[in-house]
Amino acid sequence: MHDLKYIRENAVDFDAALARRGASPIAADLLTLDESRRALATEMQQAQARRNEASKAIGKAKAQGNEEAAQALMTEVAELKKTLPALEEKERDVATKLKNTLAGLPNLPDEDVPAGADEDDNVEIERWGTPRSFDFEPKEHSDIGPSLGLDFETGAKMSGARFTFLRGQMARLQRALAQFMLDKQTLENGHTECAPPLLVREEAMFGTGQLPKFSEDSFQTTDGRWLISTSEISLTNSVREQILDEAQLPIRLTGLTPCFRSEAGAAGKDTKGYIRQHQFEKVELVAITRPEDSEAEHARMTKAAESVLQALELPYRKMLLCAGDMGATARKTYDLEVWLPGQDSYREISSISNTGEYQARRMNTRFRPAGEEKGTRFVHTLNGSGLAVGRTLVAVLENYQQEDGSVTIPAALQPYMGGITKLEIP
Repeated sequence: MHDLKYIRENAVDFDAALARRGASPIAADLLTLDESRRALATEMQQAQARRNEASKAIGKAKAQGNEEAAQALMTEVAELKKTLPALEEKERDVATKLKNTLAGLPNLPDEDVPAGADEDDNVEIERWGTPRSFDFEPKEHSDIGPSLGLDFETGAKMSGARFTFLRGQMARLQRALAQFMLDKQTLENGHTECAPPLLVREEAMFGTGQLPKFSEDSFQTTDGRWLISTSEISLTNSVREQILDEAQLPIRLTGLTPCFRSEAGAAGKDTKGYIRQHQFEKVELVAITRPEDSEAEHARMTKAAESVLQALELPYRKMLLCAGDMGATARKTYDLEVWLPGQDSYREISSISNTGEYQARRMNTRFRPAGEEKGTRFVHTLNGSGLAVGRTLVAVLENYQQEDGSVTIPAALQPYMGGITKLEIP
């Protein structure tokens, strides 16, 4: 959500920032709606004041025996009583249109976000690790996994496309990865572990920006609740409609949850394999900070996600997303892309975003600066994957594959595998 005061004072800059995201100019339309809403509110206040004034004058006129004046005043009050509901409805309609228009707009990109339309315009910041040299032709995970317990066929028979059934050592590997990530983010990187709800109300989805624009990407239940597409929704909304003390900040949260996505906007993408699923697990990172701290927190959270890849010795690159490729709620995003030798390419495994006060305005989450009794400010919120568990499993399978079809378990992960050091074909 955006600040109307800022738009009034910076209309040209606001439209220019939206243009960087490929959006059309809209400041003039917003300000016209805002002026209309304020004019109607003023007209309502004046009508209410006149109704109250005329109602009091009726008694005085009658006390003075001036029936003609009393009758005229009663007629005026009757007309105002008819007029006011119409004005209220009109003001409500304009206010709703203004709110819905604002709610559908993306966040403004940070000044140092590069220009660009899509992923081809993203900027590589750095690389870590050297891709392994194979003395055989490396396979994709979808070819390695089935004989080791990654059962695509059963998942599809049971639930349809983009569902997978994990068995035995493969299920153990996914559990080990998730527990390893949680330990890394809680014990080393300072996040508090949470077990949040998987079903949320509409206002929670609105608060983090999944609604109204991206409803088709999520699953809704018959009672109106929504299955979370990421625990960012639950974790960030844990401070919804609160005024926090400055001393509480930063708040750093993490959680391992199933996530559910309809993938409506990804038709035809990654239909083969385990990369893009309707149901998957993810360890999410969320931070709530003071505005002046969010840039440093963004860098810290990115390193927290990188620490998992480095511990697993998985080569990756860090990308700064261009304005046209960022998610709608983000003002700045780093993507971590892990090397997949079977695909001979880097693939996204984590996005870490600073949303500024965009989500805070939608959730009405503020903090009270130390020493101030009345003034409050919007917090900044950040989120990122630390990491997507399924995609990390894919990266382990492809990077640690052996020519005989087995997969070596990374050293950092072995303590979580109950003595298993290699996935082997039964």
